[in-house]
Amino acid sequence: MRERTRKLALAEGVTAGVLFGTAAIFVKFVQNLNAFSIVFWRLVIACLALSVMAIFLRKSFNLNLMRKNVKELFILSLFLALHFIFFVSALKDTTILNATVLVNTTPIFSVFISAFLFKLKPSLLAIVGLTMSFVGMCVIGYAEAITSNIHEGVSSSLKGDLEAVLAALLIALYLNYGRKIRSQMSMVSLMLPIYTFAAITIGVSSIFATGGTFTMPFGAEIILPLIGLGIMPTAIAHTLYFSSLSNLKSFETATMALLEPVGAILLGIAIFQEIPAYPFVLGAGLILLGIVFIVKEKC
Repeated sequence: MRERTRKLALAEGVTAGVLFGTAAIFVKFVQNLNAFSIVFWRLVIACLALSVMAIFLRKSFNLNLMRKNVKELFILSLFLALHFIFFVSALKDTTILNATVLVNTTPIFSVFISAFLFKLKPSLLAIVGLTMSFVGMCVIGYAEAITSNIHEGVSSSLKGDLEAVLAALLIALYLNYGRKIRSQMSMVSLMLPIYTFAAITIGVSSIFATGGTFTMPFGAEIILPLIGLGIMPTAIAHTLYFSSLSNLKSFETATMALLEPVGAILLGIAIFQEIPAYPFVLGAGLILLGIVFIVKEKC
């Protein structure tokens, strides 16, 4: 029974990883909206979609458990909201390849979190993996530096790379912090408050961060990608992603998301003709290989 449950968790993680690949594409279609507007509507649509799914599937909502864990739910929503902001900003500032590969350096941060918070020392294999991933990030950073406009100082693409790395750190904190509470609450009672609190946080923050500039979506060319963004990689994928924590370790769940850059890059080439240059492919390959080493050590 336990093995069957673990297989279900793996299926949830793999499905989430595949659907995550659509997020970058949907964001690219709504580039004229600012990051806060994109994330706000993404979360609002996710809340509505999850509510409809809960009603259709007759899933109950435990208000008492939500009240009991409101502090933890708010902290998780803050991590998720910031992750979305940095990831969407990264997609605006850098390529699909860079954003989706660097945002999936989450297992690397999970190793550091385990070492500092839980006093678990990484093995030699994990250190080799960390080194390879670090070299890969340096290759991408160097490639950005030599291809950027010298007059710009810090290039937009390099800024986007840093935003993607910050998004990875935030999702690592989100997964590690949320693993305990996942075993205590049903997915509807857990994810609906997280999405709701995150939407409120983004809505309030946008007033200060954008000087009150908040964009209402108009036109099918904007509304349809936002609906896709809110449903596929958010209401479905992020819910399954967090659900898989019930029978997977946080680093295993994070590893399932490595399917994201594969799908996103292929879709980016097909739809936007965004073909990555050789140095970026090399750097991305080193990062992903390094993460495989880290995960291999944990298995």
